[in-house]
Amino acid sequence: MTMWTDHSIETARGAHVGVRVYGKRTGNAPVVLHLHGGAFTGGSVAASETVPALLTEAGAVAVSAAYPLAPAHRFPDALETMFDVLGALQRCCGEWASRRSRIFVAGEEAGGNLAAALALMARDRRAPLAGQILFSPMLDPVMGTCSVRGAAVGAVGCPWADGWHAYLGSPDKAAHPYAAPLDATRLAGVAPALILSAQDDPLRDESEAYARHLGKAGVPVRHHVLPAPTNWPFAFETPMESRQTCHSRDSGPMSDPVRDTAREEDTHVTGAIAAATGALWAGTVVDQLKTFFASVAAARRVAAAQAVLA
Repeated sequence: MTMWTDHSIETARGAHVGVRVYGKRTGNAPVVLHLHGGAFTGGSVAASETVPALLTEAGAVAVSAAYPLAPAHRFPDALETMFDVLGALQRCCGEWASRRSRIFVAGEEAGGNLAAALALMARDRRAPLAGQILFSPMLDPVMGTCSVRGAAVGAVGCPWADGWHAYLGSPDKAAHPYAAPLDATRLAGVAPALILSAQDDPLRDESEAYARHLGKAGVPVRHHVLPAPTNWPFAFETPMESRQTCHSRDSGPMSDPVRDTAREEDTHVTGAIAAATGALWAGTVVDQLKTFFASVAAARRVAAAQAVLA
């Protein structure tokens, strides 16, 4: 049974960021910084339990972070805050897994944008990162792909268009590769990627294009398109009646006793876990995640052996 604990991580700059940690594992389980969807302006860790549930089913520890939302916090506020959280996880991942655990980033929709941008930042700032996992990422601020146009979304009354406007603030920000990774001209050297989309996903074309660009840049990338119907990316949001209520409270070194929270309810199982793993596509996603984690580990072993022989 998967449980979660709420914590507050203090970054190197002294900021306190709320995180929800899913799945206590022994050994060198992957630790994944998860960023929720919500078109940059909404969403929360409480409303986004599906992806963490799938990550834990695949053997990882998921650390879902509450990042600053637009329009109160425009680009690059959320990115800089999450990069600081990524650094804190590098130092303290032994709290929930092992000090030798590999660190990944993952996100759905707007969170996928942030995860892709964090991978670029990690490369540029020489921060260790094992991989990036993007679920239906928002990567194209122009919203000009055929799949988006075919879904009959546009500039008026569209939450994605409104979200891009709130996040960027001004059109010139869209030229920055961290804001719009799909338009980045330098992708070589970023962490290996797993990109997941679906046939009925309006964001599928930008997912496919980003996977293609990464591959051309020599980045190891796996791109999988799930058959319809999936209702992606909307399926990632946890319905209120299905939200996970199985929890525990932890006051370890990463915790701030004043800021830690735990609900008083104690129900059985499953909430988001049942909702996520009961979906027709869930088993395929978990298999893709397991394969990706294993391939990254194998590549690292090969690189280590080559370094010894060099």
